[in-house]
Amino acid sequence: MAAAGSKSWLRLRIEQAVARGLTRAYSTVRVDPQKFLLQLRTAYRLPVSGYHGVYSLEVGELDMVADDLIRGGMKLAAAEGAGFGLGGLITIIPDLGILSAITMRTIEKLSLVYGFQFNTDDEIAELWIAAASAAGVDISRELLEKEFVNKFVPRVIQRIAARASAEVVEKWAGRMIPLVSSALGAGLNYWFVHAWGARAKAHFRHRYLQVRQRSYQKALPSPAPPILPAQIG
Repeated sequence: MAAAGSKSWLRLRIEQAVARGLTRAYSTVRVDPQKFLLQLRTAYRLPVSGYHGVYSLEVGELDMVADDLIRGGMKLAAAEGAGFGLGGLITIIPDLGILSAITMRTIEKLSLVYGFQFNTDDEIAELWIAAASAAGVDISRELLEKEFVNKFVPRVIQRIAARASAEVVEKWAGRMIPLVSSALGAGLNYWFVHAWGARAKAHFRHRYLQVRQRSYQKALPSPAPPILPAQIG
């Protein structure tokens, strides 16, 4: 009974930490689209003057950038997890707050790589739908249609945090042991960003291909009207 109560307490604390990390990523450490565009042009040499330009590129070129960004997030999360892991249970809560922010920033970058900005309320909502998809949470579009984005995002964050806390309690049990948990913390954080990043990439890649397909269909010439018998001769 005590073990069940302890687990419930730990899961609640983890859920709160993840929610705080995601909220912080949303409100204070959001990726700057203009600075990131410069990074895409200089570091990755993408020949684009704006995000609309990515739709003229082959999806494989964007996939390579996305994979590199996910690897970067994984390495950063692993380094952070190794440091915080030295404290075992004491540091698992702040570790998860930072991990959540790293993961969310990675998802934001993936969104931009595939041409989806987050300037409008609808774009912000779509970003969080993608984040929920990365967490394995299905968010109904009907929920979005019923709520303003300032109410929608906090509710999505709570859904993601609840799902993540269950996953963390299951897999992070070894983090209870100081020192040993350093290596485990690095590995688990590395896996966490890899798993969420891969699912977010698949989400944005699918949407990118849909946009490309619609643009291709619009560019096709309209079929010539059929020639009626009365018009012949």
